[in-house]
Amino acid sequence: MKQPSNRRQLIRTASAATIGFGLLNNFSKSYAQTLFETQGRVGIIGLDTSHSVAFTKALNAPEPAPELKGYRVVAAYPKGSNDIESSTKRIAGYTEEVKKLGVEIVNSIEELLKKVDVVLLETNDGRPHLEQALLVMKAGKPMFIDKPVAASLSHTVAIYEASKKYKVPIFSSSSLRYMGSVQDVVKGKVGAVLGADTFSPATLEKTHPDLFWYGIHGVEILFTVMGTGCKNVVRINANDTDIVVGTWKDGRVGTFRGTRTGTHDYGGTVYGEKGNLPLGPFKGYDNLLVQIIDFFKTGKVPVTPEETLEIYAFMEAADESKRNGGKAVSLDAVMQKAGKKK
Repeated sequence: MKQPSNRRQLIRTASAATIGFGLLNNFSKSYAQTLFETQGRVGIIGLDTSHSVAFTKALNAPEPAPELKGYRVVAAYPKGSNDIESSTKRIAGYTEEVKKLGVEIVNSIEELLKKVDVVLLETNDGRPHLEQALLVMKAGKPMFIDKPVAASLSHTVAIYEASKKYKVPIFSSSSLRYMGSVQDVVKGKVGAVLGADTFSPATLEKTHPDLFWYGIHGVEILFTVMGTGCKNVVRINANDTDIVVGTWKDGRVGTFRGTRTGTHDYGGTVYGEKGNLPLGPFKGYDNLLVQIIDFFKTGKVPVTPEETLEIYAFMEAADESKRNGGKAVSLDAVMQKAGKKK
């Protein structure tokens, strides 16, 4: 049997060729040829999420971790969501917190971009991300986009198209991707992955597709261990629970359970050729931030556009399955539809 890394690469290659990513292919190749030598001035867009404060505390610490040294948050544009109360009510408090850490508060994204070399797009609301991201990419600044990439699959596709057009590398990831047990699977601890079940909270926000708002965390765990190549999904929906079953092109099956009651927790189980492994626990944002800073240093994207797009196609297909009474929906179909909407 081939080693897991080879297996995963074959899956990714097949997926990129067949899942409706025609106009988006060769992203990774173009990124690999575009290395950015950035300076360490970090700017934040959006102070409506705790991530902004956590990242600033780590980067602006008197003695930051060795992997983070040389990068410091120097400016932030606080405006996030206009109308999501859970976001808007945080802005004033988080603004004061980052100011105490030596961060200058500016009045516009344009002003921010004059003061920084790289950008953390942290706005909790995915709806303005396309407009915000375009300003950053036109300015030539490498950017990390916190979840969700956008509030629709079509906007997610448009953001990645723009990054290719402007030759500016971007990446997005949930911090759950970098849990130690998840990365153990990626490194081959259980051999080839035969299947996986993951779970996370899946709180709903009416302005976003159901899983984009919070379910993204558990879905990202699923794709990190399974790799790309999902061909269709079926969703079972209840008031307090969602179960999404994905069938991969090589016959493997992966499931995501999204919860809205009970313990607020993240994890799952991976089934491998060498044994099964529980996933978790989540221990914070440090591992993700190390990946972000390495990306800023090198321009090398740790999560390919193809994989991120497939994650969002999976979540959009889950919504389509819900609308169709739980029928199977192909990721090809939702990607093609998203392309036509642009």
